[in-house]
Amino acid sequence: MKTIARIRNDYQDKFGVPRQSGLVEQVVSTIVFEEEFRVEEALRGIEAFSHLWLIWRFDRAERETWSPTVRPPRLGGNQRIGVFATRSPFRPNAIGLSCVRLIGTEKTREGTVLLVAGADLMDGTPILDIKPYLPYADCHPEATGGFTDTTEKRRVRVLIPEAVGRELGEEKREALRAVLAEDPRPAYQEDPERIYGFRFGGKEVRFRVREGTLEVIDIH
Repeated sequence: MKTIARIRNDYQDKFGVPRQSGLVEQVVSTIVFEEEFRVEEALRGIEAFSHLWLIWRFDRAERETWSPTVRPPRLGGNQRIGVFATRSPFRPNAIGLSCVRLIGTEKTREGTVLLVAGADLMDGTPILDIKPYLPYADCHPEATGGFTDTTEKRRVRVLIPEAVGRELGEEKREALRAVLAEDPRPAYQEDPERIYGFRFGGKEVRFRVREGTLEVIDIH
């Protein structure tokens, strides 16, 4: 398969990337097509759709072997589930599927690009295909969510002190707040003294979590 495009955004580390698409719409990503696919006609009619499916490659998680079971972080990393009953990146074929909201198109020196919200892809991730999301076919209100229906979704209150937050502009600061509110820590980690860090928007962000409050202690 050929890479048709790559995504550009502020998610520079795997740590901090939302666990699913659609969770953090405050982060806007740009889809830049490879030179071979910078053909205006290929995007004709795309702005009539509000959402798109991205089919992409877990290029940072590819392995030569695979395991029939994995330990989902949602279950604390202790319980094994069949790989085909999860969205783990460690699969026989390292392919991801994400639904994103299409903000619009923009003409640039690199051809026409797509602006999308709600992506769960790292900066630079190769995209294999783009397809329109069809509400009548793709939305199933009666669907069940397996083990995700019975596990509590962990969110935290986010505190970014004014002196620390100055390192980011207002727009990026609010995007970071939305990312952190999803609590990027593994579900089994609860050490209130532990300092976590990851890169976001060209900055190194360090934080800790105590009693349900995530406090950013440094951005540089």
